[in-house]
Amino acid sequence: MTMSIAGAASAADLGRRNVIPMQAPSFYVPYNWTGFYLGINGGGAWGTSDWSLISVDISGGLIGGTIGYNWQLGQFVYGLEADFDWASIRGSNSGAPCVTTCDTRNSWLGTTRARIGYAFDRFMPYITGGIAFGDVRASSAGFGTSTHDNVGWTVGGGLEGAIAGLWTAKIEYLYVDLGDNNCPAGACAPASNVDFRTNIVRAGLNYRF
Repeated sequence: MTMSIAGAASAADLGRRNVIPMQAPSFYVPYNWTGFYLGINGGGAWGTSDWSLISVDISGGLIGGTIGYNWQLGQFVYGLEADFDWASIRGSNSGAPCVTTCDTRNSWLGTTRARIGYAFDRFMPYITGGIAFGDVRASSAGFGTSTHDNVGWTVGGGLEGAIAGLWTAKIEYLYVDLGDNNCPAGACAPASNVDFRTNIVRAGLNYRF
């Protein structure tokens, strides 16, 4: 009888030792894009500036800051974004109607745009469009300079992704048209209408609040 009781106790102890503890189920929380963000951006630009009868190839770089807000509804993300960049986009050409050299420059550029994206969890392709503003400086060597602050339009798209914590990174393309302005005789030789159209490819880094 004693041996039977001891054997039963040993079997009970063995059973207790083999019990596997239960783990609480884990739940995955999808990434949410809603909220304010601040960031930096920078990249390159290329395009054309037409002077009445001559076309000037322009190119250069730009760098600046970004501010925006996103609203996520389901997988769609709606947002407003604004940026301001210091730019060095320029080009020159010679030939009729330029007596010497036609030169176009842009030293600052900003945009205010709407964005519509589709969230694949932590990645979001988007389209964007709105107004663009910046300076267009036209000059003829040996004559003078005419500078105007223009308002135009922009459209483009990009891809943004969450990389770590509250940080996101993006790459985007924008087409910018700042319209044209008149460069009078004395600054340009002869007087000309000067426009500014450029393609921009840039990267950005944002911090979400």
